[in-house]
Amino acid sequence: MLSTGLKNQYTLIYVKARPPVLGLFKQMMKILLIEDDAQIADLVVSAFEALGIETQHEKDGFRGLRSALQLNFDAILLDVALPLMDGFQVLEEIRRNSLNTPVIMLTASVDLPDRLKSFEKGADDYLSKPFYIEERLVRVKALINNKRGKLEMMLVQGDLSLDRFTRVATWQGEKATLTQREYVLLECLMMAPGQIFSREQILKQVWNVAFDPGTNVVDVSVQRLRKKLTNPKPDSAVAFPIETIRGVGYRFKAQA
Repeated sequence: MLSTGLKNQYTLIYVKARPPVLGLFKQMMKILLIEDDAQIADLVVSAFEALGIETQHEKDGFRGLRSALQLNFDAILLDVALPLMDGFQVLEEIRRNSLNTPVIMLTASVDLPDRLKSFEKGADDYLSKPFYIEERLVRVKALINNKRGKLEMMLVQGDLSLDRFTRVATWQGEKATLTQREYVLLECLMMAPGQIFSREQILKQVWNVAFDPGTNVVDVSVQRLRKKLTNPKPDSAVAFPIETIRGVGYRFKAQA
């Protein structure tokens, strides 16, 4: 639970943050907040609703997962330490059900392994407590803007195309909707065909974290990306263009 002092600090931060962020949200949005701390939840809901953002609050993992799967949201704010189901379990079920809604994980931990676990499970971003209300607002805005396709371009390399409006990748006529991280990973590789990216470079560019030799988040994400796009045509004569460079990393094979 937050102390009275922390609660006052959050309230003050919220009041200060209102003027610069009022203009960020120009379309009606709906956010799902899964948070068991009533004080934090009240502050976040108040801040979002003051900006015209509809916010649904669930206080345990089971109810949060049910809402995430049954209703449509622009983004999900998901605490890690939840009753009934923890945040990692909820996130895993969300992604297992092919729900691509952007998810920001919330936790009191600042340890790198916890951050990497969040990304490995499919999170789009990560916030450590205590946090500034305005930081959360800006991060949600960034994720939603990417989801709604503020970049007005289609990236095409040979038989593979990436729609920046919808995060839909098309490989040999087969379409797959990508998560935010999958989208950034594929875009990173497609923008530099032929260039070899080390796992360290990918981890820094896509996840914005320092390299940890113990993590396989990059390899897992590449495997998921390949599976999404090649499963419909496993026997295709044309190899999927993301190549593994043994002992180094990956590259997008330049196509004629």
